[in-house]
Amino acid sequence: MTPTLALPGSVPARSSLGATEPDLAALRDVARELEASFLAEMLKHAGFGESRASFGGGVGEDQFASLLRGEHARALADRGGIGLAESLFQALVARETAGLRVE
Repeated sequence: MTPTLALPGSVPARSSLGATEPDLAALRDVARELEASFLAEMLKHAGFGESRASFGGGVGEDQFASLLRGEHARALADRGGIGLAESLFQALVARETAGLRVE
């Protein structure tokens, strides 16, 4: 896909899929966030960020463990993750283009 430049006041460029470029970017962001949420849950169940019995951070560490997992999950998703975001993106685009054809 060739990037296009939108001038102020112009109609946004449409891709070959029928969705505008900003729409595709928004769908990709949503897919990446969904993958990050999934990865955060996986990290939680794997025990990432849990307090250690000795030399643990106490209550403070417990309170911020979910934030640490969330940031690690976002970093993983931003760097390609496990491929879930791309699958979700393709499904969202297919749903979006199917909705455009139904009208």
